[in-house]
Amino acid sequence: MFTIDLHLDLSMNALEWNRDLRLPVTEINRREAGKKDLAGRGKAMVSLPDLRNGQVGLVVATQIARYVNIQNPLPGWHSPEQAWAQTQGQLAWYRAMEEAGEMVQIRDLDMLEKHVAGWQDAPPASGDAHASPDRPIGYILSLEGADSLVNLSYLEKAVGYGLKAIGPAHYGPGRYANGTDASGKMGPQGIDLLRAMDEHHLILDATHLCDDAFWQAMDVFKGPVWASHQNCRAIVPHNRQFDDQQLKILFERNAVIGAAMDAWMIVPGWKRGESDPARMGCGLDALVKHMDHICQLAGNSRHICIGSDLDGGFGKEQAPHDLASIADFPTIRDLLQKRGYSQEDIEGIMHGNVLRFLRDAWG
Repeated sequence: MFTIDLHLDLSMNALEWNRDLRLPVTEINRREAGKKDLAGRGKAMVSLPDLRNGQVGLVVATQIARYVNIQNPLPGWHSPEQAWAQTQGQLAWYRAMEEAGEMVQIRDLDMLEKHVAGWQDAPPASGDAHASPDRPIGYILSLEGADSLVNLSYLEKAVGYGLKAIGPAHYGPGRYANGTDASGKMGPQGIDLLRAMDEHHLILDATHLCDDAFWQAMDVFKGPVWASHQNCRAIVPHNRQFDDQQLKILFERNAVIGAAMDAWMIVPGWKRGESDPARMGCGLDALVKHMDHICQLAGNSRHICIGSDLDGGFGKEQAPHDLASIADFPTIRDLLQKRGYSQEDIEGIMHGNVLRFLRDAWG
């Protein structure tokens, strides 16, 4: 079944983790064997061939570069200009993948319809680890954290190269909005960003907004909203998740919400670097509980989709234990079916809800 992933940090993996994503994950992990510089070394789960083998033909792919001031202990760049330069290197990687025929940027509704039709009309992937790039992976460009926008003239530049969505915040305090583990409303610069996004018909990614900034953004921003990789505070109590009232306002805004596959967001009590997914009961069935919670709260299945965030700073050690790579996404379809979801519901969750959202937002 054709599948969409609403959040993947592909270019970050390619540049900061030095991974050739044209290779299957087995070969990426073989090359990284024995390396200890990052927690997820040798445990990659995402590559372009594995996306094809999992029928994941369209992704929301990020640029990401955090700015940190001298008081901020989080990793990041020491000036907005450095952060901007990092995002431009990431853009160059996407362009190189387009030149190689591996990916294609989706900028408008016509390109979207043609791309989806091409995937749905083509024969399924063979399961070969070296799946042919005859079917390029479509990508919609998103900016995770707006820190790299030196000022709003840089937003104009980004719109020019096809940026379609922005999440103003990431972790901690940001230049435009406060994010996970921070608090406080947006200042004038953040409000100006939201209004400029409205003018350019961009999508607001509400993921990572702290509670104060979230509610302020819902008041100020008038355009389409999604939460690209977001789970439920009712199941995992942490400010990174959205509570039921936040989810309900997203339903009112006709948003889609991508279920995230970072283990600490799936099961409560996770301890980074210590917990084991299997022993913690962190499998895809636990992820489906978040998806089902959203459906029960909404009274329908129209708002949930997949936003895996796989290899977004972690690997197999912090992902559902029964997921070997992104090629195993069809298992989610089977689990939904066992839970009683109809074929129509499942098709919506795997791709239809996002397509409906984009047709409304871009139409």
